[in-house]
Amino acid sequence: MLRAVSSAGVFFLAGILAAHAGGDAALGKKVFNRCIACHEAASERDKIGPHLLGVVGRTAGTAESFLGSYSQVMKDAGAAGLVWDEANLAQYLSAPKLTVPGNKMGFTGLTNDADIANGIAYLKADPKP
Repeated sequence: MLRAVSSAGVFFLAGILAAHAGGDAALGKKVFNRCIACHEAASERDKIGPHLLGVVGRTAGTAESFLGSYSQVMKDAGAAGLVWDEANLAQYLSAPKLTVPGNKMGFTGLTNDADIANGIAYLKADPKP
């Protein structure tokens, strides 16, 4: 049983990784419109959620300006080694509550692999399109 679950997880993650390779930042800006009510990506201004400028490569729960507002589970995930690389972002964007159970983000996730790839490309783009 565990082997079947592990295999399913590997295939799921492989699909996400393949999907987000080479996303389009301009299309990702449109995807980010779903996030803009709570997050800023072009500056270090926090909103309801932390700013996402420079999030790729950042340890979860560590944006200094938002330290007092992160959920404890997000801080704990970062302390346990969760870094927002492309693979972890793809997994989180597809299922935030499954990736970091108990986090405060109300967004249920992106269901389209192209949207995930494009969103990550937008977050990586410097300067933003």
